[in-house]
Amino acid sequence: MSVTAEILATWRDPAGPVRRLLANGPREDRALVILIGACILLYVARLPVLARQARLDPTVPLDASMGITLFSMLFVLPLLLYALAYLIHLAVRALGRNGQAWGARTALFWALLAITPAALLQGLLEALLGPIGAVRAFGILVFGFFLWFVGRGLTVAYARAEGVK
Repeated sequence: MSVTAEILATWRDPAGPVRRLLANGPREDRALVILIGACILLYVARLPVLARQARLDPTVPLDASMGITLFSMLFVLPLLLYALAYLIHLAVRALGRNGQAWGARTALFWALLAITPAALLQGLLEALLGPIGAVRAFGILVFGFFLWFVGRGLTVAYARAEGVK
């Protein structure tokens, strides 16, 4: 399946695409591409908001905002997500489930990529409407879906290795 078809499939059944990704075995190259793709799309989702902020407050130039956002999305965020995936792996292991850290990375990174269409919509709404309550509520809903996708992905990742020590 194509990536866009897999993203749509995630919205119907969050466990299915993660199950297919895990069936290929530990593929760190694929996990990194998924993560960088998600980070690029999240950067694009922030661009309309940055343009609105630059228009409303001319003391902060748009290119400076875009530069720091690009740096944080492509260099800082991936490092933080790798650390978060390892912490999730340790937490799941502490709960007594067996599995490998690449399963947690795959579930977390795929959930981030799968949520990008909603993040793009949220960025557009925030740029058009501003930071009103409805847009913030939509952002909370998007975060809820992200947590749901991560949870279902982790269920698949750690159920798959249930009998392995």
